Amino acid sequence: MATLNKEIFGLSVENHELIKLAYDAYLANSRSSHAKTMTRAEVSGGGKKPWKQKGTGRARFGSTRNPIWRHGGVAFGRTGLENFTKKVSKSAKKLAIRQALSIKNADKAIFTFAADVKFTGKTKDAAKILKDMKLDGKNVLAVVAEKTPEVLRATSNLANLKLVRATYLNVFDIMNADAIVFDEAALKVAAEWLIEEEK
Repeated sequence: MATLNKEIFGLSVENHELIKLAYDAYLANSRSSHAKTMTRAEVSGGGKKPWKQKGTGRARFGSTRNPIWRHGGVAFGRTGLENFTKKVSKSAKKLAIRQALSIKNADKAIFTFAADVKFTGKTKDAAKILKDMKLDGKNVLAVVAEKTPEVLRATSNLANLKLVRATYLNVFDIMNADAIVFDEAALKVAAEWLIEEEK
């Protein structure tokens, strides 16, 4: 079994504020802005004044497209131009990932593939690997150095497994996984990305 780097998997996490910030930023940056409502200027009709200004006893109105009328325009509605993105610095994001991995390691949810494990490209073989590790039925995040054709073929039909390259790790996937499995090459890539680039 590979040795886990304490700078990545052994941090003491006193609070979860940074993890929460990175988690929310991931969700916000995944959010699209397609919703759009029509203003009173865009709704059809309303060219004629509903009734005369005075003498009817009713409130004065100039258009049936008024936002307070049924079938009228929407006041302060979505424009489709909203920007929901949240920015988190690279160093803060990497620290949040290290903290999340440390929490999972403390929960004994970090695993490594044995050095002799090789993916043959067959789904049943990949499923057997997970079963041998007693991870079948759990939400597993598999972290690899490279997504080879064999690995993609073997894992693409496993419903509870998500495959990710080490340099694409994020707090959302880490915190939502029941177990995280690294291959030895991915541990080295993760160390270079999360620690050595920061120094």
